[in-house]
Amino acid sequence: MSYPTSHFRTTETGDFPCPGGVLKLVTVKSPALGARADASIYLPDQARGLDKVPVVILLHGVYGSHWIWAGMGKAHSTLQSLIDTGEISPMILAMPSDGLWGDGSAYLNHSRKEFEKWIVDEVPRLVSEVTGNAFDTPVFIAGLSMGGYGALRIGATYPERFRAFAGHSSITRFSEMSQFVEEPLEAYGEIDDLATLVITNMLRNKSRLPPFHFDCGVDDPLIEGNRLLHSQLQAAGIDCSYKEFPGGHEWTYWISHIRETFQFFERVKSQAPKFYQRIM
Repeated sequence: MSYPTSHFRTTETGDFPCPGGVLKLVTVKSPALGARADASIYLPDQARGLDKVPVVILLHGVYGSHWIWAGMGKAHSTLQSLIDTGEISPMILAMPSDGLWGDGSAYLNHSRKEFEKWIVDEVPRLVSEVTGNAFDTPVFIAGLSMGGYGALRIGATYPERFRAFAGHSSITRFSEMSQFVEEPLEAYGEIDDLATLVITNMLRNKSRLPPFHFDCGVDDPLIEGNRLLHSQLQAAGIDCSYKEFPGGHEWTYWISHIRETFQFFERVKSQAPKFYQRIM
């Protein structure tokens, strides 16, 4: 279903044609944040005329915003090339800002703002309103660094909301944010680092987790945290895909490996009932 009336008080949209689709830059007044919020939405031409096209939410890292996955990571171009060659079926990309708090919000609720609700609830609504795609379509979530933390933690926290999730070079616990942000962690409010461990949320919903994948470069400063998470998952008997590759905490790594995440989501999708039908 699509929402008959807008969830947002205001919506401003600008369309930028791309080879094979259109990149929509959107600003809305977010009730969850009590402020304006931004998202880039990529709609491939092959998705037009289809209902319930799967949506992939891509979360950015610290210092970035909604534009960076497209502008720096060329994620929409990678997706389009995979669709054009038939390696994956049509998907819509939703690339939201994290709420633009400090160097990075960590996608955690704090400072009287519901950053998590913005991602989990409002971004899928926004995609539905802007593209006409059904709201109750399958949703995937992935991210890099701080966005990987958001994707792994949120995906594990809301297993019924996401069909699969993935993280690249992910922060795996809130305390690791101190390696990247200028703000002291105390500025985020009373956030329990143990409660916000990625493994904590995975153990809590162990029996309900959807498929997930994560990877990290061997020269990445976050590699030991990713290795620890993998060993904890193995000890808990939680099935997942984890890989290590050459590379560090850098765009060349993420540009290379986002392709594998799209392919992973396609494999998950192909194992489920038919996702969409052509609108008559």
